[in-house]
Amino acid sequence: MTVHYHKGDLPAGLDLGPAVAVDTETMGLSLTRDMLCVVQLSAGDGDAHVVQMDRKSYDCPNLKALLSDPGTEKILHFARFDVAMVERYLGVTLAPVFCTKIASKLCRTYTDRHGLKDVTRELIGVDMNKQQQSSDWGADELSPAQLEYAASDVLHLHALRDRLTMMLEREDRMALARACFDFLPTRARLDLAGWPETDIFAHT
Repeated sequence: MTVHYHKGDLPAGLDLGPAVAVDTETMGLSLTRDMLCVVQLSAGDGDAHVVQMDRKSYDCPNLKALLSDPGTEKILHFARFDVAMVERYLGVTLAPVFCTKIASKLCRTYTDRHGLKDVTRELIGVDMNKQQQSSDWGADELSPAQLEYAASDVLHLHALRDRLTMMLEREDRMALARACFDFLPTRARLDLAGWPETDIFAHT
Protein backbone atom coordinates (compact mmCIF):
# COMPACT_ATOMS: atom_id res chain seq x y z
CA MET A 1 0.00 0.00 0.00
CA THR A 2 1.19 3.49 -0.90
CA VAL A 3 -0.47 6.55 0.65
CA HIS A 4 -0.16 9.83 -1.25
CA TYR A 5 -0.69 12.83 1.05
CA HIS A 6 -1.95 15.99 -0.67
CA LYS A 7 -2.50 19.39 0.92
CA GLY A 8 -5.51 21.29 -0.40
CA ASP A 9 -6.29 19.44 -3.64
CA LEU A 10 -5.55 16.48 -5.87
CA PRO A 11 -2.76 17.01 -8.39
CA ALA A 12 -3.93 18.09 -11.84
CA GLY A 13 -4.29 15.30 -14.37
CA LEU A 14 -4.55 12.46 -11.85
CA ASP A 15 -6.61 9.63 -13.41
CA LEU A 16 -8.27 7.31 -10.89
CA GLY A 17 -10.26 5.36 -13.46
CA PRO A 18 -13.99 4.78 -14.05
CA ALA A 19 -14.79 4.01 -10.41
CA VAL A 20 -13.16 5.59 -7.36
CA ALA A 21 -13.57 4.69 -3.71
CA VAL A 22 -14.25 7.76 -1.56
CA ASP A 23 -14.49 8.48 2.17
CA THR A 24 -14.35 11.61 4.31
CA GLU A 25 -13.03 12.51 7.76
CA THR A 26 -14.65 15.31 9.74
CA MET A 27 -14.39 16.96 13.14
CA GLY A 28 -17.47 15.01 14.25
CA LEU A 29 -20.73 13.54 13.02
CA SER A 30 -22.87 16.69 13.01
CA LEU A 31 -23.65 18.07 9.56
CA THR A 32 -24.38 21.51 11.00
CA ARG A 33 -21.49 21.81 13.48
CA ASP A 34 -18.52 19.78 12.26
CA MET A 35 -16.25 20.67 9.37
CA LEU A 36 -14.99 18.52 6.51
CA CYS A 37 -11.27 17.91 7.05
CA VAL A 38 -10.10 15.10 4.78
CA VAL A 39 -11.22 13.33 1.61
CA GLN A 40 -9.53 10.05 0.77
CA LEU A 41 -9.74 8.19 -2.52
CA SER A 42 -8.53 5.00 -4.16
CA ALA A 43 -8.69 3.59 -7.68
CA GLY A 44 -8.78 0.07 -6.21
CA ASP A 45 -5.13 -0.52 -7.11
CA GLY A 46 -3.77 -0.70 -3.56
CA ASP A 47 -2.84 3.00 -3.45
CA ALA A 48 -4.72 5.75 -1.61
CA HIS A 49 -4.79 9.51 -2.07
CA VAL A 50 -5.49 11.47 1.12
CA VAL A 51 -6.44 15.12 0.56
CA GLN A 52 -6.28 17.41 3.59
CA MET A 53 -8.73 20.25 3.07
CA ASP A 54 -7.86 23.93 3.35
CA ARG A 55 -10.71 24.68 5.74
CA LYS A 56 -10.47 28.44 5.15
CA SER A 57 -11.29 28.24 1.44
CA TYR A 58 -12.12 24.67 0.38
CA ASP A 59 -10.55 25.67 -2.93
CA CYS A 60 -9.95 22.28 -4.58
CA PRO A 61 -11.06 22.39 -8.24
CA ASN A 62 -9.45 19.07 -9.19
CA LEU A 63 -11.13 17.20 -6.34
CA LYS A 64 -14.48 18.86 -7.00
CA ALA A 65 -14.30 17.96 -10.69
CA LEU A 66 -13.65 14.30 -9.88
CA LEU A 67 -16.36 14.02 -7.23
CA SER A 68 -19.00 15.59 -9.48
CA ASP A 69 -17.93 13.81 -12.70
CA PRO A 70 -21.03 11.96 -14.01
CA GLY A 71 -18.76 9.47 -15.78
CA THR A 72 -16.99 8.32 -12.62
CA GLU A 73 -18.77 6.05 -10.15
CA LYS A 74 -18.02 6.87 -6.53
CA ILE A 75 -17.99 3.91 -4.11
CA LEU A 76 -18.68 4.77 -0.45
CA HIS A 77 -19.83 3.16 2.78
CA PHE A 78 -22.72 5.11 4.37
CA ALA A 79 -22.69 7.53 1.46
CA ARG A 80 -25.53 9.57 2.96
CA PHE A 81 -23.14 11.36 5.33
CA ASP A 82 -20.33 11.90 2.81
CA VAL A 83 -22.70 13.16 0.10
CA ALA A 84 -24.09 15.73 2.55
CA MET A 85 -20.63 16.86 3.70
CA VAL A 86 -19.39 17.25 0.14
CA GLU A 87 -22.55 19.16 -0.80
CA ARG A 88 -22.17 21.52 2.15
CA TYR A 89 -18.45 22.25 2.04
CA LEU A 90 -17.43 21.68 -1.58
CA GLY A 91 -20.69 22.78 -3.19
CA VAL A 92 -20.90 19.83 -5.60
CA THR A 93 -23.19 16.81 -5.86
CA LEU A 94 -21.31 13.59 -5.27
CA ALA A 95 -22.78 11.29 -7.92
CA PRO A 96 -23.20 8.69 -9.28
CA VAL A 97 -22.73 6.63 -6.14
CA PHE A 98 -22.57 2.99 -5.09
CA CYS A 99 -23.18 2.77 -1.32
CA THR A 100 -21.88 -0.47 0.16
CA LYS A 101 -23.90 0.04 3.37
CA ILE A 102 -27.22 0.35 1.51
CA ALA A 103 -26.22 -2.63 -0.64
CA SER A 104 -25.39 -4.65 2.46
CA LYS A 105 -28.75 -3.87 4.07
CA LEU A 106 -30.58 -4.93 0.92
CA CYS A 107 -28.82 -8.27 0.42
CA ARG A 108 -27.35 -9.29 3.81
CA THR A 109 -30.77 -9.57 5.45
CA TYR A 110 -29.50 -12.44 7.63
CA THR A 111 -27.64 -9.95 9.89
CA ASP A 112 -27.99 -6.52 11.44
CA ARG A 113 -24.22 -5.89 11.29
CA HIS A 114 -23.63 -3.54 8.38
CA GLY A 115 -20.63 -1.51 9.58
CA LEU A 116 -17.65 -1.35 7.24
CA LYS A 117 -15.51 -3.49 9.53
CA ASP A 118 -18.14 -6.26 9.75
CA VAL A 119 -18.99 -6.30 6.04
CA THR A 120 -15.33 -6.28 5.00
CA ARG A 121 -14.43 -9.10 7.38
CA GLU A 122 -17.27 -11.33 6.22
CA LEU A 123 -17.27 -10.73 2.48
CA ILE A 124 -13.58 -10.34 1.61
CA GLY A 125 -11.80 -11.68 4.70
CA VAL A 126 -10.06 -8.43 5.69
CA ASP A 127 -9.96 -7.36 9.34
CA MET A 128 -9.79 -3.57 9.47
CA ASN A 129 -8.14 -1.54 12.23
CA LYS A 130 -10.51 1.25 13.36
CA GLN A 131 -8.25 2.61 16.13
CA GLN A 132 -7.92 6.10 14.62
CA GLN A 133 -11.66 6.53 13.96
CA SER A 134 -11.92 9.03 16.82
CA SER A 135 -9.03 11.33 16.00
CA ASP A 136 -8.23 15.03 15.55
CA TRP A 137 -8.67 15.31 11.79
CA GLY A 138 -8.30 19.10 12.01
CA ALA A 139 -4.62 18.86 12.96
CA ASP A 140 -2.17 20.89 10.86
CA GLU A 141 -0.31 17.71 9.89
CA LEU A 142 -1.85 14.25 9.76
CA SER A 143 0.10 11.54 11.54
CA PRO A 144 1.28 8.34 9.83
CA ALA A 145 -1.36 6.45 11.85
CA GLN A 146 -4.10 8.81 10.63
CA LEU A 147 -2.96 8.47 7.02
CA GLU A 148 -2.91 4.69 7.29
CA TYR A 149 -6.40 4.67 8.81
CA ALA A 150 -7.79 7.03 6.18
CA ALA A 151 -6.31 4.88 3.43
CA SER A 152 -7.69 1.65 4.89
CA ASP A 153 -11.25 2.97 4.62
CA VAL A 154 -11.06 3.15 0.80
CA LEU A 155 -8.66 0.37 -0.18
CA HIS A 156 -11.25 -2.44 -0.10
CA LEU A 157 -14.40 -0.71 -1.36
CA HIS A 158 -14.00 -1.89 -4.97
CA ALA A 159 -13.83 -5.51 -3.82
CA LEU A 160 -16.84 -4.96 -1.55
CA ARG A 161 -18.83 -3.38 -4.39
CA ASP A 162 -18.11 -6.35 -6.64
CA ARG A 163 -19.11 -8.91 -3.99
CA LEU A 164 -22.26 -7.01 -3.02
CA THR A 165 -23.24 -6.54 -6.65
CA MET A 166 -23.16 -10.31 -7.10
CA MET A 167 -25.38 -10.76 -4.05
CA LEU A 168 -27.83 -8.03 -5.12
CA GLU A 169 -28.15 -9.54 -8.58
CA ARG A 170 -28.64 -13.02 -7.11
CA GLU A 171 -31.48 -11.72 -4.92
CA ASP A 172 -32.93 -9.63 -7.79
CA ARG A 173 -32.46 -6.37 -5.85
CA MET A 174 -29.95 -4.52 -8.01
CA ALA A 175 -32.54 -2.19 -9.55
CA LEU A 176 -33.87 -1.34 -6.09
CA ALA A 177 -30.34 -0.62 -4.87
CA ARG A 178 -29.66 1.67 -7.83
CA ALA A 179 -32.85 3.61 -7.14
CA CYS A 180 -31.73 4.08 -3.52
CA PHE A 181 -28.28 5.24 -4.64
CA ASP A 182 -29.84 7.76 -7.04
CA PHE A 183 -31.96 9.19 -4.18
CA LEU A 184 -28.94 9.87 -1.95
CA PRO A 185 -28.33 13.51 -3.05
CA THR A 186 -31.95 14.32 -2.20
CA ARG A 187 -31.68 12.48 1.14
CA ALA A 188 -28.53 14.46 1.91
CA ARG A 189 -30.25 17.75 1.10
CA LEU A 190 -33.11 16.82 3.45
CA ASP A 191 -30.52 16.18 6.17
CA LEU A 192 -28.88 19.54 5.57
CA ALA A 193 -32.23 21.35 5.44
CA GLY A 194 -33.34 20.10 8.85
CA TRP A 195 -35.10 16.75 8.29
CA PRO A 196 -32.38 14.29 9.39
CA GLU A 197 -34.62 11.94 11.39
CA THR A 198 -38.08 12.64 9.98
CA ASP A 199 -39.54 10.03 7.64
CA ILE A 200 -41.33 12.33 5.20
CA PHE A 201 -43.00 9.29 3.64
CA ALA A 202 -44.66 8.23 6.91
CA HIS A 203 -48.42 8.70 7.40
CA THR A 204 -47.90 10.78 10.57
